[in-house]
Amino acid sequence: MPWREAAGINDWHGSDPAAELGIAHLAAEMAAHGAARDAPVRAVMALLGDRWTTLILLVLATGEWRHAELRRALSRLSSEQTISQRVLTLKLRALERDGFVIRHATSDVPPRVSYRLTALGTELHEAARRMIDWVHARERAVLAARAAWDAREE
Repeated sequence: MPWREAAGINDWHGSDPAAELGIAHLAAEMAAHGAARDAPVRAVMALLGDRWTTLILLVLATGEWRHAELRRALSRLSSEQTISQRVLTLKLRALERDGFVIRHATSDVPPRVSYRLTALGTELHEAARRMIDWVHARERAVLAARAAWDAREE
């Protein structure tokens, strides 16, 4: 099939026509929206899956935050280690680059810098919130699956 060549899957040996059709649709979607490492679909999903970005979105959804206050809030809320100033700056820059966050700096000396979500950032927050709510609603099922898996491994 022509999609195999386009997707770089010339050695497909699937015997399930439904699976083959699903792979064809997936390959077409990836070709249309980018499969490169820096393609928005990959970059944004990677951001959401990293250690800090989703929590940053959740906090920024509550309003505008100064850098130091945001760092303290994240450190208090997270079960991870304290976020370093460098890591927070890198995460905020990535979110700003993709249009999810606006950075506002005053002309004061020293400048007061604050961050807030853009309309696009608010949409991303809402999508992340729906995913979090989905996980919360299925927490028991996930924990039961883990317990069954762990019992199998013993």
